[in-house]
Amino acid sequence: MSALRVVIVDDSPFSIAVIRNILEDNGFEVVGDAGTLEEVKEVIAATQPDLVTMDMTLPGTDGLECTRAVHEINPNIKVVVISSMMDDEILKEAKENHVSGYIQKPVDADELIGTIQRLVSYNEMFKELEDAYVEVFKETLKDGMNRMTKTLVTYTDEHELHEDFNSRGIAVIVGIIGKFSGRLMIDLSKETAHALVTAMMRKEPTSTNEITAALAEYTNIVAGNACSILNKKNKAFGLRLSPPSVMHGDNMLISQATFKTVSAVGDTNFGEILLNVGFKRGEDKWM
Repeated sequence: MSALRVVIVDDSPFSIAVIRNILEDNGFEVVGDAGTLEEVKEVIAATQPDLVTMDMTLPGTDGLECTRAVHEINPNIKVVVISSMMDDEILKEAKENHVSGYIQKPVDADELIGTIQRLVSYNEMFKELEDAYVEVFKETLKDGMNRMTKTLVTYTDEHELHEDFNSRGIAVIVGIIGKFSGRLMIDLSKETAHALVTAMMRKEPTSTNEITAALAEYTNIVAGNACSILNKKNKAFGLRLSPPSVMHGDNMLISQATFKTVSAVGDTNFGEILLNVGFKRGEDKWM
């Protein structure tokens, strides 16, 4: 892995030198430093670092305002506060402003490097999940379809979902919790749902409630099997399911998630099925 790129925000040349020495002695690349809000904006925009160390007391501003400025430029940049001040109220405000770690001065080298390594590990774990989850969920939907109806699914399209979309008629959503949280949604028309549930039950469903209950269980199986596979890849994921929610009706608008999701359109013997799944990075826990 390439060296982590760091910007140091502090108005003390002494503190900058101390932090720089610790970082560079441990293989990190210091790509810039800043001591004011304007300098923070300029340096972050120009260097796009992976991580920022942030003093809390700065001329004309503070570490929280500078943290917000960093995340306006790039919300994925991690911020670790290094400050002489540390109390419950400051920690609470830091967490509310998406600070990823908090260290009190004088800087302890082992504490700083340990905090950064935890953040690097967290990012690597999310990348591992991100690289795997779409194919895993697609395969468990195919496997569930094959086991329950003896038919196949052929995927005809795959794309990131960037906007709200009109449901085909029935949408089943399963929330996922664990180290990272996310959601699985299966969306299909009422006609496709009726044909699919008829094949699963090997008889005509007697009501809409019976159809939606069967679809909820199918979606729960798909999500559960996928999460089990992902947890086997890395036990630290600790993925678990929330109970399914079912929506149905005409002209339903489904809101996009607040995080990246990927949609895969599957062609089946019963009609088209949309699978949409995604996870959010969130913030690693500290303190």
